[in-house]
Amino acid sequence: MSKKPEDWLEVASPPQKTKAIFKLFLGYAPGVGKTYSMLSEGIRRYKRGEDVIIGVVESHGRKAIEELAAQLEQIPRRKIEYKGTVFEEMDVDAAIARKPQVVLVDELAHTNIPGSKHRKRYDDVQELLREKIDVIATLNIQHIESIAPVVRNITGITVRETVPDWVPLTANETVMVDLTPEALQNRMRRGDVYVPEKVEQALGNFFRRGNLIALRELALRQVTEQVDRSLESYMSAKEIHKNWAVRDRVAVCVHPNPYAQYLIARAARMARRLDAEFFAVYVDTGRNLSGESRKSLEANLKFAESLGGKVVRLKGSSVADAVAEFVRERHITQVIFGRSAVKGWKKYLYLSPTHRFLRESPEVDIHIITQETD
Repeated sequence: MSKKPEDWLEVASPPQKTKAIFKLFLGYAPGVGKTYSMLSEGIRRYKRGEDVIIGVVESHGRKAIEELAAQLEQIPRRKIEYKGTVFEEMDVDAAIARKPQVVLVDELAHTNIPGSKHRKRYDDVQELLREKIDVIATLNIQHIESIAPVVRNITGITVRETVPDWVPLTANETVMVDLTPEALQNRMRRGDVYVPEKVEQALGNFFRRGNLIALRELALRQVTEQVDRSLESYMSAKEIHKNWAVRDRVAVCVHPNPYAQYLIARAARMARRLDAEFFAVYVDTGRNLSGESRKSLEANLKFAESLGGKVVRLKGSSVADAVAEFVRERHITQVIFGRSAVKGWKKYLYLSPTHRFLRESPEVDIHIITQETD
């Protein structure tokens, strides 16, 4: 049976887009090259045939940025009068009406002038994404809500414009735009970031080398966490149960007696040597603890937190099964158990759950540390 012309058209037509893509260029300080990278990406896509427009780009007078921006179509900004002054903001309605494939949006944490359609620029981005328009945006690490207080403690500068933590987490792809602190300071001195009269003041304040090293570390950790989440999501979707040891994660099993602090300290040192995430795991099996044991347990968990551990409380009838499931879900690579220095039949009370854990757990390195009990 021959096909009709309309049948061939139906086969040839591209599939309908179901979801927009959000790509984020993340930096650790102004001047590392986020806007330049975003524009370069937009120009590459435009040359490949994609319909790319600029929603908003903040050039701050930088000639290189202005030259790149001139190569792409820009949506005229919306003029808003506020307290006798005219401001310009991204016209999200005009961008949607234009129906491009991709919109470039600079400085995601920007607060729009009262009278704008949305209070924050990231709200404008969310509307573009709902309209199935891809967005490429930029953000500095200090503008993430939970990180802003850390930045204030490091630099002494209060960051007033922030985005909720969920905003960068919704990005399908996050690219860290990296530059060594020394290279960024050299860019500053050349006048590539600020006008010459502001350079020395900036280098003596926010752009001090120590500040930049700390901010860079925060940005690297943010990207690492997002990569970890992406890997976990992929492994879950593909039902991959094997433990991929991409990054070390150390878990120590905590019990309610004072001797466990030696075990916790050993685990913390191991985690530091491996530059690994550190978890202190307690399994509540439903057994009633005495007042003294409960007090000891809380002291142990607090001690683990003081050493940088993340406390995890699990419930289950079997310690071995609960820990094995945790190891599987969180992709733990190293597990530490304590063993009392006992002999005779009592040692089998310890060996039985350990053997059970070995049977139930995925591939993981196990460390058994003997603890003195008196």
